[in-house]
Amino acid sequence: MSTPTQLVDSLGRIHTNLRVSVTDRCNIRCFYCMPLENVQFRPRAEILTFEEIERFVRIAAGLGVNKLRLTGGEPLVRADLDQLIRRLVAVPGITDVALTTNGVLLAEQARRLKEAGLHRLNISLDGLKEETFQRIARRTGLDRVLAGIEAAQQVGFEKIRLNAVAIRGITEDEIVPLGEFARQQNLELRFIEFMPLDADGNWQTDQVISGGQIRQRLEEAFAQLVPADRPDPSQPAMDFVFADGRGRIGFINPVSAPFCGTCNRLRITAEGQVRNCLFSTREWDARQLLRSEASDASIAEQLVACVQAKKPGHGIDSDEFVKPERAMYQIGG
Repeated sequence: MSTPTQLVDSLGRIHTNLRVSVTDRCNIRCFYCMPLENVQFRPRAEILTFEEIERFVRIAAGLGVNKLRLTGGEPLVRADLDQLIRRLVAVPGITDVALTTNGVLLAEQARRLKEAGLHRLNISLDGLKEETFQRIARRTGLDRVLAGIEAAQQVGFEKIRLNAVAIRGITEDEIVPLGEFARQQNLELRFIEFMPLDADGNWQTDQVISGGQIRQRLEEAFAQLVPADRPDPSQPAMDFVFADGRGRIGFINPVSAPFCGTCNRLRITAEGQVRNCLFSTREWDARQLLRSEASDASIAEQLVACVQAKKPGHGIDSDEFVKPERAMYQIGG
């Protein structure tokens, strides 16, 4: 049997995008991601080393993966992350390496990340009021996030995206200020519907502010939003530009408008478990193979099997939906 050269599932979706969680630890406690107290982090010995991550990425790249996104937890709490980025941008076949961060440590690390070759940044920013920040993050630090955004711009990052989780009863009044901030700072802004991955298990559908409702608020405040070009049909966001030419807004609507039909993503957790969907209830243990005598071909076979087992969709919108046992910080955002 010949070795596959692509990661193709049973529906013909070709997987080229890998999300790599580098840690389950974080320096804030956003309720949609982590519990407030008694957080159980993985022992450090269980977390993949940089060498193991690089090897896994090389194998995945050999199967057609060309885009990486580093996540956590908070990836910037992982020591010497810039060294991992240097390794990954040098992997043959990898053309894009991005990072998702809460921004709290970004001001101190922005230059190192840029010099290491990081291509893009996503920064979580759910609101511009300290009260909102503390209500969600259950820690202080909005000023540090804003300083991190400024530092990233100063060191030359051109592709900076702000991610805002929209939660009814908390962030409605932040929608328009966020839109204005992004327009003023020439930053792309994406609103993400609140998903059922909160550690406390308190998610309710009535907490979801749909992308359509957010779009209406922004258009009333600024200008009409016109559909933008979509060069990557597998991207999770529907992008728009303001008709007045000032700003780009994206909407990620996994609850009201699932985008599973074009999904090309898979992920590996900080401790080396491969998942073919954010909401998967099944995992494939790559760490066991990485730490044994397993060949690259064996790990490639595991990746192929994982992707081939992918379901048509996550099922949030169905009565059969089963919430994953693990919260977002344990899976990788």
